[in-house]
Amino acid sequence: MTIPNRPCSCAWPPATSSASCGSARSRSAGSWPAPPPNRRGNPNWIATGPREAFYALGYFALDESRRVWTADDLGGMPEEKGIGGRFESWVRRHPELPGVEMLSACVQYALTRRPFDKDAFIHELTDAITGDNYPVPERMLTHAEHIVRGYVSDEMFDERPPHDTLSLFATEGGTAAMCHIFDSLMKNGILHKGDKIALLAPVFNPYIEIPELDTFGFEVVNVSASLFAETGVRQWRYPQEEIAKLADPAVKLVCLVNPSNPPSLALSDRVADQIKEIVAGPNPNLLIVTDDVYGTFVPGFRSLAAELPCNTLLVYSYSKHYGCTGRRLGVIGLHDDNVIDEMIAAFPQDRKDRLAKRYGTLTLDPGSIRFIDRLVADSRSVALNHTAGLSLPQQTMMVLFSLFDMLDEGQAYKARIRQIVHRRLDLLLEGARMKISEDDKRAGYYIELDLLAEAERVHGKDFADFPEKNYEPVDPLFRLAEQTSVVLLNGGGFDGPQWSVRVSLANLDDLDYLKIGHHLRAIFNDYAEEWQRSKAAG
Repeated sequence: MTIPNRPCSCAWPPATSSASCGSARSRSAGSWPAPPPNRRGNPNWIATGPREAFYALGYFALDESRRVWTADDLGGMPEEKGIGGRFESWVRRHPELPGVEMLSACVQYALTRRPFDKDAFIHELTDAITGDNYPVPERMLTHAEHIVRGYVSDEMFDERPPHDTLSLFATEGGTAAMCHIFDSLMKNGILHKGDKIALLAPVFNPYIEIPELDTFGFEVVNVSASLFAETGVRQWRYPQEEIAKLADPAVKLVCLVNPSNPPSLALSDRVADQIKEIVAGPNPNLLIVTDDVYGTFVPGFRSLAAELPCNTLLVYSYSKHYGCTGRRLGVIGLHDDNVIDEMIAAFPQDRKDRLAKRYGTLTLDPGSIRFIDRLVADSRSVALNHTAGLSLPQQTMMVLFSLFDMLDEGQAYKARIRQIVHRRLDLLLEGARMKISEDDKRAGYYIELDLLAEAERVHGKDFADFPEKNYEPVDPLFRLAEQTSVVLLNGGGFDGPQWSVRVSLANLDDLDYLKIGHHLRAIFNDYAEEWQRSKAAG
């Protein structure tokens, strides 16, 4: 449950400290101050280097267009022949243009790492940023897919990719990827309405809400991160008996955010190994959707898509790492050898005939269409498959982000943003005087603080029982909003403990987190004083 009329997913201070929010229980919706634009957990940093390279490429593309045809704001379509040489000459002639050096470094790195034809690669970039063609192939541009696959291999697979090829579908962010996956699994008869699926909780709340829609009506099994490191200190880790729920063959699909949202921890090796044992044994067709958007914040991160490539659909978004939520840049990854295609190939003939009718306008052999390409067709209701695909300028930005990451500058940038979130976490905990478990797989993009667990750690079980018996779980959030104009989300909305709060560590100034921590501790102390008075009165 969240405070009404506040779609915030972050800690939110007002524009001035003197602004006052009244109680959500007594104020009308119209009396709330307007929420700030930065309210969905997106970071308050951006990667400037690859953006400058993007804009520089745009100037080169315009020069190429005018080279072909110039007439009063009218240009032609860039030509491929000889464009590699013309690009190198253009770079030498424009050393003063911001982004040229970064653009040249990205292009040269790609040509060094990949056996690309220079003209074909630079023409793809130039034509794509111009946006003068439909995406071809629709799923993802050819060179772009190679480069993003390399980025995923480096950052999601810890530079140890499976031997099988990972095919990618560029999407309008991770949210579109989620929608496409659920939709196509249903349309292809891999999932059916009312099927049993599992969620590793706490989890990003759309994964909770989508299965409840009438379209799906899934029966949801919660796999809860309920382990404690010590009394009052949650580990946010999964007990063996919880993961064992996935061994039930009736569980067709499991969804997880890795690192988790909001606890912000990468999956442990122990849990990954247990899931691998389940797939190797009692539930070989278990499908896994892993949303790895925060993976770059954990050193040595390795996705389940690398550990279980045949069973896993990878969802990745560039939004958090590069501060580009408005760009809508995401991918779905599926290895070419996968159980979904195997299941479709094993369907009885009547089901194959139904699917052949659905996809028959695309090819004379619709049965040969892989699931990754069915995702693309389904994203445009099949009939508009020929105009499917992510905007080509967006794919160009995705390519430059990926190449930037492979340079020394990109690795230094990654280290800096990791330091930012961990510094803010330290300040929050300093102010709140709360204890969390030590964990080398902590991303730190969010934190979920269990207030009742903290109450038990500090004053014992009797004190922890006091607020639970006398107040609603959202009471501390209301107090925080009333007293300080800071709005946090309740962790129960993510299938976490009801008396927990979720804080984004990505979108406020550093010292704001120290202040929020102080505010939380003050409210905590208020409860302690009320408890002491109730004991004295009793």
